[in-house]
Amino acid sequence: MTEFWDAAYTAEAPPPWDIGRPQPAFIRLAEAGLLAGKVLDVGCGTGEHALLAAEHGAEAYGIDAAPAAIERARAKAAERGLHARFEVADVLNLGALGPEFDTIVDSGVFHIFSDEDRPRYAASLATVLRPGGICYLMCFSDRQPAGFGPRRVSQDELRAAFGNGWHVESIVADSFDINPIEGNTHAEAWLARIRR
Repeated sequence: MTEFWDAAYTAEAPPPWDIGRPQPAFIRLAEAGLLAGKVLDVGCGTGEHALLAAEHGAEAYGIDAAPAAIERARAKAAERGLHARFEVADVLNLGALGPEFDTIVDSGVFHIFSDEDRPRYAASLATVLRPGGICYLMCFSDRQPAGFGPRRVSQDELRAAFGNGWHVESIVADSFDINPIEGNTHAEAWLARIRR
């Protein structure tokens, strides 16, 4: 699977989700002071959300399965003079990271998992998020019409995956900005606030 994700970041054109800036939903969270403390961006890609958190004073970490993405994230941090740590890691085995985090950011990771892997993913997040910590998760929504993009997710599926030891505080309609696909520059999303 690492090869698949790495290939997405070494292709001639950027993948649809790598828009070269943070998603507007996460900019709003940062501006509201909600990306604070020790922040982990899971599936960080080229690092825009971790760098956003660092820019707002957080101790920011980003992990991704794609070495090419992590290399680009580190280069962006150096170019922008921001301190953020980026590592190649498996989001299904976050306990291997070591530190605990106050906040986790997931922009487009949850929806890639099968039904079987979703509880594993939630359990992995729980190993590194301190009790009382918040996960801000944005995923493809079942409101998105058929066509391009990954599997759609319902609110019920989100609540089921985060049922054990978590409290889903809110799920609101939002949208992803994407690189153009079939004339589309946005995709319907859910933005969830989930407390451990």
